[in-house]
This record gives sequence, C-alpha cells and structure tokens, in this order.
Amino acid sequence: MPSFKHWVSAARLRTLPLSISGIIIATCFAAYNGYMNWYIFILAILTTLALQVLSNFANDYGDGVKGTDNHERVGPLRALQSGEVSPEQMFTAIKINILIIIVLVVSLLFSAFGMRHFLYTMLFLSMGGLSVYSAITYTVGESAYGYKGLGDIFVFVFFGLVSGLGTYFLYALKIDHVIILPACAIGLLSVAVLNLNNMRDINSDRNSNKITLAVKLGLNKAKRYHYFLIVGAIIISIVFAILYYVSPFNFMFMIMFIPLIKHIIYVKKVTVPSMLDTELKKVAISTFLLAILMGVGYLI
Repeated sequence: MPSFKHWVSAARLRTLPLSISGIIIATCFAAYNGYMNWYIFILAILTTLALQVLSNFANDYGDGVKGTDNHERVGPLRALQSGEVSPEQMFTAIKINILIIIVLVVSLLFSAFGMRHFLYTMLFLSMGGLSVYSAITYTVGESAYGYKGLGDIFVFVFFGLVSGLGTYFLYALKIDHVIILPACAIGLLSVAVLNLNNMRDINSDRNSNKITLAVKLGLNKAKRYHYFLIVGAIIISIVFAILYYVSPFNFMFMIMFIPLIKHIIYVKKVTVPSMLDTELKKVAISTFLLAILMGVGYLI
C-alpha cells in the first residue's frame, strides 16, 4: 500500500505554483477593477490545484503503462516507475480526483453565477469537462496528444488564456482587455516550463516514441524555441506595463527578469539535456512570482 509520501511525490508539488499563476494575476486585476470575491478566489485555487494534481497523476499513469518512464528518464523517480504505486492504484486515485474536481467546479460556478446565469454555468461546466479530458489525454490513451507534439498548444491555452481570462470572467462576468497580455505572458512561460521538461527528456522520449515538440525540433532548435518563449513573455510584460502604466510599482515585476535571463544564458551553455532538470523549478517559481508582482503592482 503506497504511503502518504508516495502520493505527495506523485502529485509533484513543484508544479503547483505554476498552475495557479494565471489565477493569481486574474484575481489581482479583478480586485483592481472592483470585482474581488474571496469565495471565488479560494475555490478557483483549489480547482486549479486539483486539476494539476489530476494531470500529474494521469501523466504518471500514462507514461508508466506505456514504458516511457524507464531507466533512461532524467529527473525524480515517478510513482509507477518506482513500483511503489501500481497502475490500478493510480487509476483509482485519478477517478477520486475527478470526483473532487466535479464538486469544486460546481461550487466555484455557484459562487460566481448563482442561479441567474444558466448559459455561463453551462459554458464553464463544458470548459471544466474539457480541462479534465485534456489533463488525462495528455499521456493516456492511444491518441495521447502529448505524444504528438501538441502539448505546448494546450498548455498555452489552459495555463494562459483559460486560467487568466476565464478566472477574470468568473469575477466580473465579462472579459476585460487588461487581462489579455498578462494571460499571454503567463501562457508563454508555462509553455517554456513544458519545453524545458521535454528538452531534458529528449533522448528517452525519442527512444520511447514520445514525439514531443522538442523531439521534433531537436535540441538546438528546441533551445531557440525556448528563447522565443521566454523573451516573448518578457516583451509582452513590458508592453503591458507601458500601455497600462499607473505608477512606478507597475514595473516591479521586472525584477523577475533577472532569473529568467540567467536561465536563458544557462540553457544556451548546456550540452547535456539532463543538466536542465534543476532549471524546471527555477522557471516555474519565477513565473509564479512574476504573476504576483505584476498583479500586486497595480494594487499598491
């Protein structure tokens, strides 16, 4: 029977801050425009965390049963890979997680829309269902899109646009132009984390026939793609701060450019993909802190 620490390990705690970055920044700008609701904030955070854990469990299960997580893989040992959690136990955990998500999504939508906005409720229920489906089918099933180089698109859409614009809509019942550029910046940085993970695993993924975008591009082109993602997010953030300037505090998020630029320099020097493992946490935390500083910069 797996212990609590094995489930905590399978949940991959280091991925959780990144997953709520869009929620944080959308909440800050909703509060700035006078739409703050703590019930929505707490439930949105819990729902997003549950979705991320579901994705991590499903990835562990999908890569485990396909044999992608093998002795060639770099990084922390996965639950199925270690043998501490069986495929049946992980599948049960996935089903329990889906039930938790259903309860959280219904509670979130009731807090946001009550009984008055049936069409909005149906729309967001559909988005919730699509989010669950996407979290699972990234690696699970014969048509897993993570094995076809499509993961980057889904991460940008869900971690950036859906997380940012969708959360703002829950507060304000409309989408404001103020949230579009921040959501895009968070989306690009989230894709950068995925690309970093895929560059790290490029050799084992290629040998396991997991055709990520990094595998399609090759390491050198994947690096250039990585620079585009990071620099693109930086440029979008600067443009946003200029267009929506209110006070000097609006630029304080730029302090997070320091670790991101150091990261780019480090990636450029790396010749062995396994050396990229330590960078995953750095970029994820930098994205999370950038989201906080960008949002708080308009609240103080």
